[in-house]
Amino acid sequence: MDRQEAIEFLLEHYEQPRHRGELADPDVTMPGGNPGCGDVVTIYLKVDSANDAIQDLAFVGEGCTISQAAASILLEQMQGQALTAVEALDFNWMIDELGREIVQSRPRCATLALGTLKAAIKKYRNDQIRAELGENAPAQTAPETFSN
Repeated sequence: MDRQEAIEFLLEHYEQPRHRGELADPDVTMPGGNPGCGDVVTIYLKVDSANDAIQDLAFVGEGCTISQAAASILLEQMQGQALTAVEALDFNWMIDELGREIVQSRPRCATLALGTLKAAIKKYRNDQIRAELGENAPAQTAPETFSN
């Protein structure tokens, strides 16, 4: 994609974002942001636990064209993907998807949504571990007392 096509692609996703809005009953709601520039994105994630894959996802946010378009582009591509595939993504992949020449001066804006989605998946995994430990942990009993 040439420079002009990349700009048009970003603008189209900024003006007509996909997966924008809150998700009803998400497994995880994960806020993320770049305090220095005012970009914020909250990712809503619903996981298909049987397949360890993204069942549904959405975002809300505000900020620059790059951060908001990147969220739309990312979520459109990640729908239905295995969590491990998302975890394996590199921030350079996101920059390349958006057009390296266009976003090279704004890498934090370009990767905000990916970092937030990865954090949401990490929280989901940690919540699953905690739930398993809570369900499988041995019941607490009072210490035995011995008499002579």
